[in-house]
Formats: sequence, structure tokens, C-alpha cells
Amino acid sequence: MANKDILTKSSLEFLEKYLNNPSPTGYEWEGQKIWMEYLKPYVDEFITDTYGTAVGVINPKSNFKVVIEGHSDEISWYVNYITEKGLIYVIRNGGSDHQIAPSKWVNIHTKKGVIKGVFGWPAIHTRTAGKEEPPKLENISIDVGAKNKKEVEKMGIHVGCVITYPDSFQILNKNRFVCRAIDNRIGGFMIAEVARLIKENKKTLPFCLYITNSVQEEIGLRGAQMITETLKPNIAIVTDVCHDTSTPMIDVKKQGDNVIDNGPVISYAPAIQNNLRERIIETAEKKKIPFQRHASSRYTGTDTDAFAYSNGGVASALISLPLRYMHTTVELVSREDVENVIKLIYETLLTIGPDDDFSYFKS
Repeated sequence: MANKDILTKSSLEFLEKYLNNPSPTGYEWEGQKIWMEYLKPYVDEFITDTYGTAVGVINPKSNFKVVIEGHSDEISWYVNYITEKGLIYVIRNGGSDHQIAPSKWVNIHTKKGVIKGVFGWPAIHTRTAGKEEPPKLENISIDVGAKNKKEVEKMGIHVGCVITYPDSFQILNKNRFVCRAIDNRIGGFMIAEVARLIKENKKTLPFCLYITNSVQEEIGLRGAQMITETLKPNIAIVTDVCHDTSTPMIDVKKQGDNVIDNGPVISYAPAIQNNLRERIIETAEKKKIPFQRHASSRYTGTDTDAFAYSNGGVASALISLPLRYMHTTVELVSREDVENVIKLIYETLLTIGPDDDFSYFKS
């Protein structure tokens, strides 16, 4: 299966629509509806839970269960305090970066609709060279053009309103996908593409496949923690993003050496089941899919950890997509890497059977 055959025009239309839709942590359902609409022709049924995780199911009657998973939420802000002069101070909803906030447009989500605002910042003329205060949570604020607090509240803005950035999907140089929230709605996109390939290539799986788009990863893997108790899988293959460490101001001795265009990144960590990881590596080598390696030390920081340590232990592995500028509004990935992650997950699934036992103690 050549990479040029993987992404279609309709795939990219879905990706653009899915990325452009705001899905902040705790408010993922509109994005999940878009995802489920796209996935519907390729699955037999859906499972959803109380907090919004969505699961497409192929071959639901099988007792052997495999999960492929990404997470659907994006980082954002909450309205935390409104001054008498009508300026809005915020707290994080996930790992939002205070340093990129100044001069950014924002969307404040209210029951009356979206209210536009801007993160203001003092003009350079008013700052003292050498004594400039950097952006931090205590000094960044949003201006919605209101005269006072009463006018802000009349707009429908109150403490607890969620705030997202409006930056939309772009393609650079024909092969670079750029947007906010690629971390990790690109994961939901890639597992949906795996489901599409299984359907279009008329592959019959000898197990139940759960295509799982979890919520609330950005605040502690919460969606995955909930859904794994519902699904009780035998195997979980998680996909998320990792840092492209070839960009400036990153120390590869600390962060590892992973680069876009060099292929999917396969992780090593205690949560990674070694035999499952080796199956993935063997598949990559056999199918000539380029790949990289990454050591994650004590934990991966992804939904892999939630699946691995659930239900008495689930054989889990992590396939990551190298990404530049994580948790900014210009997250950037390589189209070729996206295609190779899809291909690696797809080809690995075709090697798995219901008799597979990844235990270290199998007879």
C-alpha cells in the first residue's frame, strides 16, 4: 500500500473541518459529532460515555478486543476574573502557554454565542529596556472592547466561560499541516483513516476493534481512564504527538532526537508492553515503514499510561507523530509522517489474531 494511496480529498476535507472546530477539554462533543459522522460508514456501531468519549466499533461480537486510540481535546483557557474596567483574567484548561498569548485573538464561548476578544499587551514604547516584565499568567488579560464589568457580563461572559484560539488549518509547502489542536485531534483523524482503510480494503478482522477518541487527555488522561474500564480491551495501541526536537532552543540530550519526515516514533517506557512494541517494530521493518525510537522514562504522559495500568494490566504501545511547536497555535506536522503512522497502525492490526498472547510467560 503506497502512501500516495492513503489520504484522499475527502480525508483532508474532514481533517480541516475537524481541526477548525473548537473542542476544548470538557467541551469536546461538537468535535466528536464531526468525527463520528465521518467514521460512520466504516464501523458497525458506536459507544459513547457520560463525558463524551466516542468509540467506533468493528466486529463487536468478538470476545478478543483491540483498541486504537487518540484524544480529541485541545488546550484552552477559562475566564477566572473580570475587573471593574472590563478586562478578563484567565486560568489554564490544560497546558496553555502564557508566553504566546499576547496579541492573540480569542473566542470566548458563551450561551449567547462566541464573543471575540484579544490578549492585549503594553506597547514597546511604554516598556523599559532591560526591565521588561515577561508574559505570565498574572499579567495577561483579554480585552473584549467593553467599558466595564457590567458590559462584559451583558455579553454573556462569566467566570467559567471557556476560551479558545480561532487559528485555522493551513498547508505549508504542500506537505506541512499547520493548525492549533493538531495535538491531538490528528490522532483521532489517523485512527479514523485506519478504519476507512480496513473497510475499503475489505479486511476482515478476527477481533473486535475499538476506534477510540478519548476526551480530557490534556488534564490528566481522564477520558482514557474512564473508557478503558468500559471497554476492557486485551490490547491498546495509542497514538499521540511527540516533539520534533530539531527546532531551535531544544536540547536533544534531554528531549531525545526525533525529527519530522523521519517517520512514526515508537516509545520505550515501563507502560509500553515490550512484546507488543516489538510486533510494531517488526511490522515497520517488514513493510519498509520508516520509524524512530523515543525513551519516555517513568511514564509516557499519554493515554498509553491509562490503558496500560487498567483492568489488571492491558498490553499497550505508543506510536507518536513528530510535531513542531506543541501547545501553540501553529503546531506543525509532516503529511508523510501522518501517512506512515496510519500505515503502521493498519499493518500492525493485520498481524494480530485472537490467539495472540503478548505475555512474557506464554507457554
